[in-house]
Amino acid sequence: MRIIFFGSDDFAALHLEHLLSSGHELLACVTGPDKPQGRGMKLSISLIKEIAIKHHIPCLQPPSLKDSSVVDALKLYGADIFVVVAYGRLLTQEILDIPKILCMNVHGSLLPKYRGAAPVNWAVLNGDKETGVTIQKMALALDAGDIIAQEKMIIGDDENAAQLRQRMALVGAKLLIKVLEKGQFATSPQDSTQVTYAPKLTKEMGRIDWKKSAQSIVNQVLGLQPWPGAYTLYNGKTLKISQAQMTTEDIGKYSPGQVMGVNKNGFTVACSDKGLLIKEVQPEAGKLMPAVSFVAGYKIAPGISFNI
Repeated sequence: MRIIFFGSDDFAALHLEHLLSSGHELLACVTGPDKPQGRGMKLSISLIKEIAIKHHIPCLQPPSLKDSSVVDALKLYGADIFVVVAYGRLLTQEILDIPKILCMNVHGSLLPKYRGAAPVNWAVLNGDKETGVTIQKMALALDAGDIIAQEKMIIGDDENAAQLRQRMALVGAKLLIKVLEKGQFATSPQDSTQVTYAPKLTKEMGRIDWKKSAQSIVNQVLGLQPWPGAYTLYNGKTLKISQAQMTTEDIGKYSPGQVMGVNKNGFTVACSDKGLLIKEVQPEAGKLMPAVSFVAGYKIAPGISFNI
C-alpha cells in the first residue's frame, strides 16, 4: 500500500514506526507546524517530523487543511490510503476524497463510545473496566465513520490514563498493521443509539472536591494523568496528587477534606464516604515525592483541612 500518515504525538509515533517496519510505502507524513516552547521560545518539532527526517520521508506541516495548495500537494502523491492517528485536526471532505481506497483512523476507544479528543482519559475517569481500539473508515463527522476493526482491552485496577494510553498505542499499532496486511476493508456502521463523547480535558477538571466519593476521586487521580493532574489546595498553594488508594475506613468525626491520619505510606483524607490514602504528591513548584516525605516536611497531622 502507498500511504500518507497524519499524526502529531508519541501515540501516533509508535504507529508510524510500525508502518515503517511493515513493508508498506510511506509517501509522506503530515503533522502540525513547529511550535515555540520553553523560556527561550525555541521552535520544537513533533515526533512525527523527527521520524520523517530520520527516514528521509517528506513531511508536510500545513497550518490549515482548508488551503487548496494543501489539497493539491496531497493529490500529487497518488496515495492508496491515508492513515490518521492522533493528528488533532479534522480532515475536510476534499481531503477525505483524495486517497484511492480510503482514509482510516486509529481511535482509542470502542466506538461509538467516547468519540472525541480524550477517549482514554474519560474511560478511566468514568471507572470503566474495559476499553479498546477502533480502526474506522473516516467520515466528515467527528469519529462517526464505519468500523473496520476493533480490539478490546482490560483497564487495570490501578492503571492511570498515561499508562493505559501507552499500552493502547502498541495494541493499536499492531491492529493497524493487521488490517493493512489483510488488505480488505469491509465495514460495519456504528450504533448511533450508543454514542457517547470524550471532550477535551481542562485544567479546572483537576481540582478535587473532597465531598465526592473516595472512588470517584481515585478515578480522577488516575484519569487525569499526565495532564492536568488531580490537585487540591494547601495553604493557598496547589498540591498535585498522583497516587491515591481508597480505604475501608469510615470518616467518623472528620469532615470531607480533613486529614484523618498519617502512616508510613502517606496520609489519609476524608471523602464523602471513606478515607482516601494519599501516597504520592507534588507541591507547587516542587518535585514529585512520596506522601510520607510531604507529611514530614509540611507537618501534616490529623484535623488539618485541604481545600474543599
